[in-house]
Amino acid sequence: MFSESVLVEFKQEYTSGIMKTVVAFANTNGGTIYIGIDDNGGVVGVENADSTMLKLSNAVRDSIKPDVTLFIEYYQEIIEGKTIVKAEVQKGTSSPYYLAAKGIRPEGVFVRQGASTVPATETAILRMIKDTDGERYEEVRSLNQELTFAESEKEFKEQGVPFGINQKKTLGLMNADGIYTNLGLLLSDQCVHTIKSAVYEGASKAQFKDRREFTGSLLKQLNDVFEFIDRYNRNRSEIDGLHRIDKRDYPMEAVREALLNALVHRDYSFSDSTLISIFDDRIEFVSIGGFVRGITFDDMMLGISVARNRNLANVFYRLTLVEAYGTGMPKIIRSYKDYPVAPQIEVTNNAFKITLPNINEAEKKSSLNANEQVVMNLFKDKDSVVRKDVEAALNISQAMSVRILKGLVDKNEIRTVGGGKNTRYVARHEVL
Repeated sequence: MFSESVLVEFKQEYTSGIMKTVVAFANTNGGTIYIGIDDNGGVVGVENADSTMLKLSNAVRDSIKPDVTLFIEYYQEIIEGKTIVKAEVQKGTSSPYYLAAKGIRPEGVFVRQGASTVPATETAILRMIKDTDGERYEEVRSLNQELTFAESEKEFKEQGVPFGINQKKTLGLMNADGIYTNLGLLLSDQCVHTIKSAVYEGASKAQFKDRREFTGSLLKQLNDVFEFIDRYNRNRSEIDGLHRIDKRDYPMEAVREALLNALVHRDYSFSDSTLISIFDDRIEFVSIGGFVRGITFDDMMLGISVARNRNLANVFYRLTLVEAYGTGMPKIIRSYKDYPVAPQIEVTNNAFKITLPNINEAEKKSSLNANEQVVMNLFKDKDSVVRKDVEAALNISQAMSVRILKGLVDKNEIRTVGGGKNTRYVARHEVL
C-alpha cells in the first residue's frame, strides 16, 4: 500500500478531525483522504461505509466555509477484501477555506506541509484572501467574522433604510456565501480603523489642549468626530447697526465635506489612523491614500472623482450622507468664496490633506496693519508681552509702541493686565 504524502492522508476511522484535512487540501493543491486505513498503510476497513460517507459529507457541508462541497467527491472501494471510504478533494477556488467554528484565523485555516496538516500563518491567510478576492480592500473577506452592527443598524433605521441580510449582501457587507467583507468590518462595531483628533494651543503643535481617538463603526466615528469638531468651531458675533450677526470659524458645509472625504476616500489597506488637527487658525484633515490611479489634481477640482471605496461610497449615498461622486471638493471651495482665505489641498502618493482656514481669524488679521500683525504674532510664543517686547520686535520708539498697543486694545485684540511699570498685555479671544 502507498504511504501518506502531501496529497494523501490515511484515517483509521471517521472523526471530526478529518475536517482539518479537508480544509488543508482545499487550500493547498487538493488531495485524497482514505478512511479505513491506519497510519502505517494497513487496511482495516470501515464497518458501515454508507453511514461513514453520510457523516463525512454532512460534516463537510456544515463545518467548512465557504461551501467546499462542489470540490469533493466520495467513493467506496474494496481493498484487500475490506471496504474503505475515499474522499477526493480538489483545490478550491475560494480559499482560504476554514472551520466555521474557528473563523478565518490560524486555528481555523489549515494547509498541507509534506504529509502533515498544519495551521496557516496569518500572512499565508492574507495572501490567499488577496489571491482569491483581488486588490479591492472593501470587497476582500474580513479576517474577523464575529461582527455586530448596533451603531449601523441605528443609523440605517433613522434614515428609513432596510438593513437585513439581503441588504448587507446587496451593499457588499457580505459576499454571496454570507461571509463578511472588509466593508462589513468597516461598518461594524469591531472596526479596527480609527480617527485621531487633537486640538492645539495657537498655530503650532507645541501644546495640546485636547485629544481624542474615535473608534467603532465608521458611521459612529463620523457622528462623534463631527460633534467633536463642532465644539471647537466657535461662533463669533458682530454688531451691524441694530442686528447681531453670528459667524462660525469654519463653514459647516466645508467641515462636513472634508470629514466625509477623509472617510470615504482613504486607503483602508493601511492601518494608520485618519488625523484631524485643530489649531486657532485652521483645521487639517489628513487621510491615508493619494489619488486613485488615473486621476489628477485638476480632474478633482473639476469635480471628476473615482471612488477608491465604491461600496462604502454607495452606503453613504444610500444614507444621504453624500449626494454624488465628485461634488465634495467643489462644495468646500464654494463655501469660502465670500471670504479672504481659501482651503488648501495637498496630495502625495500616499496621503491626502485638506486645510480649512479659520474665517474669523483671517478677517481679524486682514483688519490689522503690518505692525499690528507683528505684535499679534508675538503671542504665538508668549502668554503675555510688555511694551519693550514691541519696541524690540519692531525697532521703534517707546511712544510708537504705546500707540500700537493702544490701537490693538481699542480693536479688542488685546487687553491690559496690571498697571504702570508692571503693565502687561495678553491676547483677547472673545467668544460670544
